[in-house]
Amino acid sequence: MEQIKNIYCIGRNYASHAQELGNKVPKRPLIFSKPTHSLRKADGTVELPADRGEIHYEAEIVLKIGRTPGDSFTVEEVVDAMALGIDFTLREEQTHLKEKGHPWLRAKGFKNAAVLTDFWDFPGTETCVTTEFSLVQNNDTVQSGKASDMIFDFQSLIAECRDCFGIGPGDIIFTGTPKGVGKTQNGDLFSLFWGNERKGEFDTRIM
Repeated sequence: MEQIKNIYCIGRNYASHAQELGNKVPKRPLIFSKPTHSLRKADGTVELPADRGEIHYEAEIVLKIGRTPGDSFTVEEVVDAMALGIDFTLREEQTHLKEKGHPWLRAKGFKNAAVLTDFWDFPGTETCVTTEFSLVQNNDTVQSGKASDMIFDFQSLIAECRDCFGIGPGDIIFTGTPKGVGKTQNGDLFSLFWGNERKGEFDTRIM
């Protein structure tokens, strides 16, 4: 996998997903991060932990930054590529951490928690708001969405990451997941689609 510097992730960026988990819809982007050691390509067999409770899949559009955004920028000027990804989440561990007011890193940043397809040239915001992405678990389509369904658009997410943390070439943003998240089982076959094109496929081994 090509060199990636920082992994920013956006929580609850689809109102339908926030509602399905009983969470409030945020008034500003909810940002967390994952370590680069959590990255894994979406092919072959992905190993996940067996002793830390339920693991939920969360399919997302992922943006790759190619240029540092200035005070005024367009998405097309700073994003040079995109991919699809899965933000795997240890749901019970996340719930426990939230109850204690602790950071989510243990539930979101474990090994292989950030699965990515290959990147392809960014087709532009307009294409992303009209093209559906989806996740198929075995033979069932379990998630689907478009960028138009997001609470905070690409421009807002990039600006928020820039202002709060700094963002530049090699950084990526997991832009949030639509409704339909669910439990991952040992031996599941996952396929990620952009429109009708399969961008990645892998199976899981929980051990």
